[in-house]
Amino acid sequence: MISVQTIINASIDEVWKLWTSPDHILKWNAPDGNWHTSYAENDLKVDGKFKFTMISKEQNSGFDFEGIYTKVQKNKVIEYKLEDNRTASVYFEAYDNTVEITEMFEPQKQDSESMQKAWCQAVIDNFKHYVEHF
Repeated sequence: MISVQTIINASIDEVWKLWTSPDHILKWNAPDGNWHTSYAENDLKVDGKFKFTMISKEQNSGFDFEGIYTKVQKNKVIEYKLEDNRTASVYFEAYDNTVEITEMFEPQKQDSESMQKAWCQAVIDNFKHYVEHF
């Protein structure tokens, strides 16, 4: 399992809303300025589907990140299974006016685990920046 985390200075309700709303996912779901999410759908419930399309700014590479939710507890946890049957979870731990997010996922085989961890950490750091400057 690969694990990344961050602490965000915001309320749990704000963090949850910005993490799960397709309109907001389009704005933060990228590791850096060379990528962006061009499409986001999110049916946030058990057996609900999600699909995020990420494309490089040059439009020469991209991929769909999609799967089905297996557990959703508002402001607490989201678990899902990806199309290739890998599993992942996102935990939200609320404190006074901060939220710790921990994301864990099974790595895919094509890319190194260190690259996958760095990519995911960059995305979650981008989310932190988005929330704190929203």
